[in-house]
Amino acid sequence: MYELNGTVKEIFEEKTFGSGFNVREFVVTTDADKYPQDICLQCVKEKVEMVNKLNKGDKVKISFDLRGREYQGRYFVNLNAWKVESAGSSPAGGDEPPPYDPGDEVLDEEPPF
Repeated sequence: MYELNGTVKEIFEEKTFGSGFNVREFVVTTDADKYPQDICLQCVKEKVEMVNKLNKGDKVKISFDLRGREYQGRYFVNLNAWKVESAGSSPAGGDEPPPYDPGDEVLDEEPPF
């Protein structure tokens, strides 16, 4: 899993293939480096819906995986995005429970002393 923060620069049209497979690419410009980089990522199948909510200029945090393959002696790498968040926000609901605080505990009976 990798993460990338940046600004949406370009959003390309969705491509649908005869087998029903669909993909949509978008470009994010990094802002953490001295020399900003334009990074092309893609969403496939049901994840394409995430790209539909983006607009050029949006600040985003992207979680993605690297996918590599060989085709006719050439090698290709894709960056498959699987989560897109507005920069600075946390995902709704959160995956972690609140931290335990012993002061929140209520004792039902008095101590025996």
